[in-house]
Amino acid sequence: MKINPNNLQLTISAASVKQYPDTDIPEIALAGRSNVGKSSFINTLLNRKNFARTSSSPGKTQLLNFYNVDNKVHLVDVPGYGYARVSKKEREKFGKMIEEYLTTAPNLKAVLALVDLRHEPSEDDKLMYTFLKFYNIPVILVATKADKIPRGKWNKHVSVIKKALKFDSTDDFVIFSSFDKTGIDEAWTAIEQYV
Repeated sequence: MKINPNNLQLTISAASVKQYPDTDIPEIALAGRSNVGKSSFINTLLNRKNFARTSSSPGKTQLLNFYNVDNKVHLVDVPGYGYARVSKKEREKFGKMIEEYLTTAPNLKAVLALVDLRHEPSEDDKLMYTFLKFYNIPVILVATKADKIPRGKWNKHVSVIKKALKFDSTDDFVIFSSFDKTGIDEAWTAIEQYV
């Protein structure tokens, strides 16, 4: 199925189950640390400059944003995790909202889990991956910011990430850069198999 990323709208920003869109459109969620480049990933994927707001201060997404792409898939941007400047109470609220969505959303088909290719996954990254595997939610692992590393060193960084996460080889792994659009076709191919 070919998805036209130019046919695009924000359906709703939801805080709880009651506000999830009442459709049967498949949903692919995006999860990652606050500064992993989630908004840039969405904008690159959808070929828009600033559809998802990027910001110099991470932690801006505080609701579940349902982006309707071509009436074929909802990309659901969930709040970034592991952001220090948000109070503990706020973090718990986000955590609960994310957990509720990931475990109860009837249309959720897979999760794009974003990690930074440059660094070993954080404890939060490991927790998220383990959580998704525990609930048998298919994972598309996306390693962002690939342009910041010489291509010859990618494999080394990929193996560090896979080892740290105890990566399941049945999951998709996409090396991505919003700067030079590396991995954009691979990301869409991975998404389309769940739609």
